[in-house]
Amino acid sequence: MLIRKLLPAALVVVNILLFYNLVWSDRGLFAFKDLRSRQAQMAQKVEEVSGKSLDLSQEIRWLKSDRSFTEKITRSRMNFLKDNEVLYIFSKASPDAQGPATGATSDELKN
Repeated sequence: MLIRKLLPAALVVVNILLFYNLVWSDRGLFAFKDLRSRQAQMAQKVEEVSGKSLDLSQEIRWLKSDRSFTEKITRSRMNFLKDNEVLYIFSKASPDAQGPATGATSDELKN
C-alpha cells in the first residue's frame, strides 16, 4: 500500500527534476539558444578575419614583388619624398579649434 502511494510521488519528483534540467539548467534549452547565438557571432567574426587575412596576404605579395606598390605605400604611410618634392601635412583639427581670426575672446564668441 505504501509503495502505491510513494512510487507515483517519486516519479513526479523525478519528472520535475528532468524537466528542470531540460529547460533551465546550464545544458538546457536556454543555454542551447545562447550557445547558438554565440556560435553565429563567432562564425561572423571568423569570416571577417578571414577576409582581412586574404587582403593582408595579397598586400604582402605585392610588397614582395611590386616595386612601385612598395614605393607608393612607403611614400603615403611614412611621408617619404622624391628629389625636388614638397610635402604639405595638414592637421586634422577643425577650424574652430584654432581660435577666432578676428581676435575675439572665447567669452565674446559664446554671447
